[in-house]
Amino acid sequence: MDEGGVPLLPDSLVYQIFLSLGPADVLAAGLVCRQWQAVSRDEFLWREQFYRYYQVARDVPRHPAATSWYEEFRRLYDTVPCVEVQTLREHADQVLHLSFSHSGYQFASCSKDCTIKIWNNDLTISLLHSADMRPYNWSYTQFSQFNQDDSLLLASGVFLGPHNSSSGEIAVISLDNFALLSRVRNKPYDVFGCWLTETSLISGNLHRIGDITSCSVLWLNNAFQDVESENVNVVKRLFKIQNLNASTIRTVMVADCSRFDSPDLLLDAGAPPGRVFDLGSDSEDEEGGPEPVPAPARAKEGLRRFLDGLLDARAQPQLSEHALETKVAELLAQGRTKPPEHSMADASKLLIFTTGCLTYSPHQIGIKQILPHQMTTAGPVLGEGRGSDAFFDALDHVIDVHGHIIGMGLSPDNRYLYVNSRAWPSGSVVADPMQPPPIAEEIDLLVFDLKTMREVKRALRAHRAYTPNDECFFIFLDVSRDFVASGAEDRHGYIWDRHYNICLAKLRHQDVVNSVVFSPQEQELLLTASDDATIKAWRSPRIVRIHQAPRPRPHHFFSWFASQRR
Repeated sequence: MDEGGVPLLPDSLVYQIFLSLGPADVLAAGLVCRQWQAVSRDEFLWREQFYRYYQVARDVPRHPAATSWYEEFRRLYDTVPCVEVQTLREHADQVLHLSFSHSGYQFASCSKDCTIKIWNNDLTISLLHSADMRPYNWSYTQFSQFNQDDSLLLASGVFLGPHNSSSGEIAVISLDNFALLSRVRNKPYDVFGCWLTETSLISGNLHRIGDITSCSVLWLNNAFQDVESENVNVVKRLFKIQNLNASTIRTVMVADCSRFDSPDLLLDAGAPPGRVFDLGSDSEDEEGGPEPVPAPARAKEGLRRFLDGLLDARAQPQLSEHALETKVAELLAQGRTKPPEHSMADASKLLIFTTGCLTYSPHQIGIKQILPHQMTTAGPVLGEGRGSDAFFDALDHVIDVHGHIIGMGLSPDNRYLYVNSRAWPSGSVVADPMQPPPIAEEIDLLVFDLKTMREVKRALRAHRAYTPNDECFFIFLDVSRDFVASGAEDRHGYIWDRHYNICLAKLRHQDVVNSVVFSPQEQELLLTASDDATIKAWRSPRIVRIHQAPRPRPHHFFSWFASQRR
């Protein structure tokens, strides 16, 4: 200022100078005088700072809920849970999975030490209960989930047995007194299991039909198995699905359709449509023409022609034993498969799981509608609405990701499905179901809209994995209102912003990070679980500053920003 109080530099020149500064320097300069302070809060200035600092593509608009570029910059810097505040070392072996209660007051952890631990989520986290599952012949615990009212905990584990054993079990634990209420067989064990209602859960079973052909049966189980009346079902078959080429159904989860029309965050509104889901419809039925031949008769005729061709040596080239088994299984199932539902209008929930059609590695996502009458164990034990010729259930929708699926998670509103996938090489062909293509070290995080049945956003990529197909394991991810997080084999957890598709933080461990989970009530708290046998709690700089500040007045955001430059 000159002696008369008139600025020596015009605002436009100060603005140009500030454009060349970093965010922390702009904030510091804003403390010099009123003129500089006013310029340092300019919206166009912070728009430039935002795109430059976070390296967001210029065609990506501001978050729809943001009120200003300055506040949006502050949100991404100050509310991401990237500050380690506590390390839990009570597990004696690798920690495989974490799950929060819906209230956010408790969470559970599963581990190779064969215990399920339940924790109090206070300002300082403390252990509430530990259940040892070794007396039930479990090898380790692998997955848990709280029911909707947080009164029951579903815990999934793996049985002791040979290295190639695939058997597991699901246990239901009361959270009132930690009593074990029931146990349900689960095969293969990486079906994991999930809640369908507050008192009923889904498990799996696997029946071998041939060398590479099998049948997966998904069962609905009552959490309380000690029903006195013999007229009350405690189990009912939901779906029976044919598996080809050594594939199986794994990783079941349920999406509630009721919130599809009011999502927390609408992704890619107005953007060009992404990849359309491959619908599981009967594409062989031609429209018009003569009256169609019944499916069973058509299947028998197709099988007869196929076998005649083989016997007459007209089937060229010669089929391998595996290819022959798959072809026969397909023909036999043609007339004995209940067709898919074509309308989602009556669907109450969606059952989502990994599957495949070419090889044993999970490369497809299957979706089945669950109608209201199917959400209870009442009725026929072997299912309802299946004709005498309908032996299998067809999938309603299928997503082929052309890669090995190693993780899935739903957004809090259940509308968006996030998928961790390790891609196959472009143009790769599966010639042998027991030898899938090699998989990439980079993990792609794909996003699918379950309402429009389309892929949205570009794939997120930053995390890595190194194990080959036959050693690949699940890496659990989690989604909050604004963020998505995932573990990785590179000893880090990762956090991305859902709207801007940018990586915001890397959270370090000493070994593979298997699972991450946000508090459902406070997305500024994240837990990570690792092969280093620890669970780490991470909070945002804003929350840390509030907890550390002397009362009653907390430190200002800018002092933290200036002292913690990244």
